[in-house]
Amino acid sequence: MLSKKSKYAIKALLGLAEHGSDEPMRIADLARQESLPQKFLELILLDLRNAGVVQSRKGKGGGYLLARPAERIMLGQVVRLFDGPLAPVPCASQTAYVPCADCADEATCGVRLAMKEVRDATARILDQTSLAAVRRKQAAAARKGGRS
Repeated sequence: MLSKKSKYAIKALLGLAEHGSDEPMRIADLARQESLPQKFLELILLDLRNAGVVQSRKGKGGGYLLARPAERIMLGQVVRLFDGPLAPVPCASQTAYVPCADCADEATCGVRLAMKEVRDATARILDQTSLAAVRRKQAAAARKGGRS
C-alpha cells in the first residue's frame, strides 16, 4: 500500500508540474492548492530536494520547483524514496533482497514466485509513468467530466 508520504509527495509534484518550471511555488500555496498539511509537506519537500527531484529558492519570490522536466520524473523514484523497495516480500526485492528464514527452496517457493511477478509489474508501471503522463491522464479525465 502506498504510504501517505508517497501519496502527498506525488500530489505535491503534480502541483509543481502544473505550476510550471519557471517560477518557484511557496509551500503555503502548494499545501493549500493540493489540500496537504503544510508541516508534513515541508518534510516531504526537503526529502525530494535532497534526492534532486525538486529545487528550492530562498528569499522573496522563493519556493520550490521541479529540478528537471516532469517528463523525466518517474513515479517509481518517488515511491521508492518514501516507501523503500517495491517488492511485497524481501526475498523478491532487487534492491533490498533478504532470504526468507522459513523457506526450504527459494527457487520453487510459490510465495516468492508470485510476489516477484507483483514486484515486476509494479516496477514496470511506476518506472514508466512520469509526472507529465499523469498530468495528461488528469486532463483527459477532466475533459470526460471526472468519470473514471
